Amino acid sequence: QVQLVESGGGLVQAGDSLRLSCAASGRTFSTYAMGWFRQPPGKEREFVAAINWAGVNTYANSVRGRFTISRDNAKETVYLQMNTLKPEDSAVYYCAARPYYTTVDPETYDYWGQGTQVTVSS
Repeated sequence: QVQLVESGGGLVQAGDSLRLSCAASGRTFSTYAMGWFRQPPGKEREFVAAINWAGVNTYANSVRGRFTISRDNAKETVYLQMNTLKPEDSAVYYCAARPYYTTVDPETYDYWGQGTQVTVSS
């Protein structure tokens, strides 16, 4: 089992920045690929960014160039630095884990955190 706990969400204005954190515990963190997903109100959960066990990143087109995913294996934490936030970035953000390699399909991730709300006002 892997337990994931997100933090860092909040209410910000358009153009502001936020950094989300996801602390993991349980199995060997360094062998897991970590993903960030988000779910806007009334919509499906969507892929945001992911980082594999070797540190290779993948981003959704909508956030590429504004968001940065990173991981600190010593702290067993993955981060999502979000810059130049837009109102359409408002959602509940979830981190997720799966072995080794990233995918963009949330159904392929084995473990999920409880989510953290991000609200961007215009």
